[in-house]
Amino acid sequence: MKIEIKTAESAGFCFGVSRAAETAFGMAERGEKAVTFGELIHNPSVVNDLADRGIRAVDSLDGLSGDETVIIRSHGVPKSVYGLLDEKGLRYVDCTCPFVERIHKIAAEKSREGCDIIIMGDKDHPEVVGISGFCENSPYIFKTFDEFSLFLKNNYKKLKKTLAIMAQTTYNISMWEKCTQLVRRMQECGELAGEVCVFNTICSATANRQAEAAMLAKSADLMIVIGGRRSSNTLKLFNICSGLCSRCLLIESADEIDPCEMRKLIPLDTGAIFTVGITAGASTPAYIIKEVQRLMSEIVKNLDEDINFEEALEASFKKIYTGNRVKGYIVAVNNSEAVVDVGTKHTGYAPLSELTDDPGLKPSDIVKVGDSVDFIVTKVNDQDGVVYLSKKKLDARAGFEAILKAKEDGTILDGVVTNVVKGGVLVLSNGAKVFIPASQATARRDEPLEGLLKKNVKFKIIDVNEQREKAVGSIRAVLNAEKDAAKAKFWENVKVGDVFKGEVKSITNYGAFVDLGGIDGMVHISELSWNRIKHPSEVVKVGDVLEVFVKDLDQEANRISLGYKKDSDNPWEKFKSEYNVDDVVKAKVVSITPFGAFAQIIPGIDGLIHISQIADKRVTNVKDVLEIGQEVEAKITEIDIDKKRISMSMRALLDGSEEASEE
Repeated sequence: MKIEIKTAESAGFCFGVSRAAETAFGMAERGEKAVTFGELIHNPSVVNDLADRGIRAVDSLDGLSGDETVIIRSHGVPKSVYGLLDEKGLRYVDCTCPFVERIHKIAAEKSREGCDIIIMGDKDHPEVVGISGFCENSPYIFKTFDEFSLFLKNNYKKLKKTLAIMAQTTYNISMWEKCTQLVRRMQECGELAGEVCVFNTICSATANRQAEAAMLAKSADLMIVIGGRRSSNTLKLFNICSGLCSRCLLIESADEIDPCEMRKLIPLDTGAIFTVGITAGASTPAYIIKEVQRLMSEIVKNLDEDINFEEALEASFKKIYTGNRVKGYIVAVNNSEAVVDVGTKHTGYAPLSELTDDPGLKPSDIVKVGDSVDFIVTKVNDQDGVVYLSKKKLDARAGFEAILKAKEDGTILDGVVTNVVKGGVLVLSNGAKVFIPASQATARRDEPLEGLLKKNVKFKIIDVNEQREKAVGSIRAVLNAEKDAAKAKFWENVKVGDVFKGEVKSITNYGAFVDLGGIDGMVHISELSWNRIKHPSEVVKVGDVLEVFVKDLDQEANRISLGYKKDSDNPWEKFKSEYNVDDVVKAKVVSITPFGAFAQIIPGIDGLIHISQIADKRVTNVKDVLEIGQEVEAKITEIDIDKKRISMSMRALLDGSEEASEE
């Protein structure tokens, strides 16, 4: 007998589901914090895969943090949920299917016009709940044709408003056709008092999938429908196929296919072609469909070779058990797991969560097809012929031994920070996880832990619980040791006058602290600029790299005084070489006092114009004559370099300048 396997072309993700899945997995890959409002799709494998990657499903918006993005699934949500998201200040990504959004608009528009809304679908399905939430008044919801028919016949005289009838996007197409035929017939007979608007809102992909499944089921001897058991469109596919094919199975994954049962369903004593049809709901990922195809192909091949499945499987089950260490060969790798040949009739699966704890890695980063890898068996399902494997647990055992040795020897370990958790961070090292408390994670207590995420760090083991295989480490201990070593080396070699390049680590009102390589020195505000400044931030900012020199050292007090301004930039040197007594200069008034005004000759050099030297008449208030920013001409009358004082006179340049000068 020849056995054929045919798979429906439309099987698998529809556009809306594919877009939502790509969005969620993309955010997980980028390490973004996110949750899905409800399960993203009705497929346990995909939901669990997302949870393993850190994107969990929530049923309530309460308790969510502001740094978590809410993913609205393709089913859509009631209008009130958008208001609640805005009210709580939560970010969200709207992955509502465009076909569902269209129904939202129709429901909102028609209910505003005063129409009675009728929705054909499951009142508890999230898509229908979302549509209802856009209606201004409660809609009528019917799951079956009989419910809808009974309602119309009992209420047609009361229904004087316009009726707006629409359907869930995944509603059964044949049942929808019966409903619309009934409405047309009652309209033609005058049995409906008001106007009726019928909107065909069933997704075209759903209609195509159902039509293709029906055609395949008619010609198949066995139909396999793949999808979540809570998926509306999958259940409708199963109902359609069950009515057209006597042998029909509903499964969520290849794990549910029992080779022994298949042996009973596929007879070998006929000469006809036996057709196995495969279709899948809109929430079934392609890799699950491929696994079912691969497994069915193996079963068909074994049937052709007339292998005694019962004996072969029974023999293989005896060779493997939970906790057993096995060597496996990687036969396939997808985005969520590795498929492993363990040398028995079992199919081995190693989920990403059991391959590594590193959130930045994919299965393909860890294992490749053809690799020989050691695993620990975590679970055996003899009925389904499946074993679940963990590479991570085996790595962790070896890693914990390395951690024990590091504790004894005081060895510094390397690791990557994989998670920021309550009270600290988790570091993955040698395949084992080490908890670093917040007090031991950073050099200073005020540093945010989030800055460590996905970074390589060095740490020491400070505590170990061998029985529970738990370890506590300290990053700060390594940082402090490095800092102490750097300090010791610095004090051995440093001397006054040494020049360093260092980064500004912090700024205070009185100066800036500069990292000299494990030890900080301070540049006093007076050493930052030759000009008068009120705060160090006028000259430098945190992160600037400065060339400084050591002015003074006090090892006992661990104090280093630094200089920054250069003698070559000293404005007094420039003034001495370019200006003399009796020179006439243009100067800008920079401050005013009761006894006169200070005017800047060059940057950093101010001269005093005494109140008696401002004009050739008595001045009682300097502000009556001068203002800050005003440029004036004045004669230099006195220079005292030692005391850094310069006197100037505006009066000396007026008529009677000799008398003014004598005064």
